[in-house]
Amino acid sequence: MLYYLIKNFFLAPYIRSTFRPWVSGTENVPVTGPVILASNHISVLDSLFLPLSLKRKVTFLAKSDYFTGKGLKGFVLRSFMNGVGQLPIDRSGGKASEASLGTGTEVLRDGGILGIYPEGTRSPNGKLYRGRTGVARMILEAKVPVVPVAMFDTDKSMPIGAKIPKVRRVGIVIGEPLDFSRFEGLEGDRFVLRSITDEIMVEIARLSGQEYVDVYASSVRRTAAAA
Repeated sequence: MLYYLIKNFFLAPYIRSTFRPWVSGTENVPVTGPVILASNHISVLDSLFLPLSLKRKVTFLAKSDYFTGKGLKGFVLRSFMNGVGQLPIDRSGGKASEASLGTGTEVLRDGGILGIYPEGTRSPNGKLYRGRTGVARMILEAKVPVVPVAMFDTDKSMPIGAKIPKVRRVGIVIGEPLDFSRFEGLEGDRFVLRSITDEIMVEIARLSGQEYVDVYASSVRRTAAAA
């Protein structure tokens, strides 16, 4: 109930009148049933604009830091993330990351829409980076289609490091569903998982027009931070 109140009576009217987002391909999202939305990730605003463009609820896996802040600011951010349907994901690796992926799989088994960023983190420079294979494993385990998505200009509205978004028009292109049922039962094969993930990233690159770089975005960000 809180999700729909925030979305339909507070956020949606403000976003549509202020940022005037354009959206293409909403007909490619199934009306019912589980599906994964796999999107590029260029701004924190992506997790806001994409769900507001669809009638169905979209649950995103968001980094756990958003849910652990202290004080009034932490409470407000945590309440907002919960209110817009976000679930915390631990990206520290190992069993913690496995448990987080299990949370996403449960959303799918309940018939919901799961939003995920295969790159694992925001692009540091607007390019599209190598996808993590967790998305492929969820596709095969939950036996669901995946819909590729491309976000446009959200990074210009709110780039990395910005505290307040600039008002400018942003866009969303939703591609046709991809079916990987031919790989059913092979979720334990790392070569299959990599093949599926790469196919998804190729389609996102086609939709977004971004330059694709076959390294992980997190590695690029660590290198830049160290420099």
